[in-house]
Amino acid sequence: MAPYRIDILTLFPDSMSRVLGESIIGRAEKKGAVEINCVQIRDYTENRQMQVDDYPYGGGWGLVMMAQPLKSCLDDVMRSAGGRRSRVIYMSPQGRPFNQEEAKRLRRDYDHLVLVCGHYEGVDERFIEQCVDEEISLGDFVLTGGEIAAMAVADCVCRMVPGVLADEECYTGESHWDGLLEYPQYTRPEVWEGRAVPEVLLTGDHEKVRLWRRRKQLERTLDKRPDMFERLQLSSKEDRRLVEELKYERLPERLKLKFEPRRAEERDIGRLLDIAEQAKAYLRESGVDQWQEGYPNRAAFEADIAASRGWVFEHEGAVAGYECVSMEPEASYRGIAGEWLTGGENYAVIHRTMAAAEFRHTSLSREMFSLAEDLAAGMGKESVRVDTHRDNAAMNRLLQKLGYTRCGEVIVTLKGPGHDPRRSGYEKLI
Repeated sequence: MAPYRIDILTLFPDSMSRVLGESIIGRAEKKGAVEINCVQIRDYTENRQMQVDDYPYGGGWGLVMMAQPLKSCLDDVMRSAGGRRSRVIYMSPQGRPFNQEEAKRLRRDYDHLVLVCGHYEGVDERFIEQCVDEEISLGDFVLTGGEIAAMAVADCVCRMVPGVLADEECYTGESHWDGLLEYPQYTRPEVWEGRAVPEVLLTGDHEKVRLWRRRKQLERTLDKRPDMFERLQLSSKEDRRLVEELKYERLPERLKLKFEPRRAEERDIGRLLDIAEQAKAYLRESGVDQWQEGYPNRAAFEADIAASRGWVFEHEGAVAGYECVSMEPEASYRGIAGEWLTGGENYAVIHRTMAAAEFRHTSLSREMFSLAEDLAAGMGKESVRVDTHRDNAAMNRLLQKLGYTRCGEVIVTLKGPGHDPRRSGYEKLI
């Protein structure tokens, strides 16, 4: 099988050949896995001075590389390429950013690359238009020439050619191959300047080592390249579990509290009235005209308990919060000034969600809504609806974060006069 071939058109072939002829790429070339030719553009000039550049039309600073030497050089290279799948690439700051996916594409789709190195103020645009298949950039910065960029592309593509590295895992496990950064590496001594090698790497347990490395890949990508992490498609259950563990460990301690739901009982009512008073005071201090007319009260909790729709959430045996999850349609929702996501009445309703003062800003509210959605799904409901005061900024933000859609305004029945009955109606499909 013919070696993977790269021709680099440059004004500095000797310097580039010395660099590329060293180490792994140099050894691969000697074995015949790859062929890298650094071709002197100046050899193809048509004047005695071997001139490759001239002043730009229209004036301006610097010199521009001439089209003729570049085209003649390229023609000579292509004559010896035979029937290879060739791609002519101009290394340019205006090109598409180079990354691992681009390297995979070049290795997969072509067996011959021609990398053109510009210099000075660039090359004659007519050469680019006529001869170049694509432009590639190393990033949003400018170099004095294309040689450094060309060597980077050549090295990155060649190391994926069979026979260049000892094994495929030498590059499939490295940074960027599958959208993740590489795990940390260690070698002897076991302790260096007081820093020890992670204990798991000394156990000899290959499965534990594999899991540790995978977790570190996810952790490093999350920390060092959050932009890459956001683009990840976590298809494996193992990766999703590891990410959940990482995110949980980073939560503030208040968000790590565990809550257990159960159906509310008569014995809970005293505690529920205390939590209700805390909630009313909190809303009042926040300037929200909600629950300020003596509601919710004992009668409301007793009715919920009698209908088996009241739920309490306990933390270490103490009641921390409460919600009512009703499977019956809400009469006031029929007159919404707007439009619900679902047209019928096959929905569940959340009423009277409240958390004890010491458990605000924890995961309790999210867990209450999650339970309501699970209960509704179990009863075959299409959606969950809830309403809150338009000035209740905290609840409005929470509902939107949890995927609820504001559908319009509803009018609720209040026990006392002089209070605002308008509420924002939200719905979430399940």
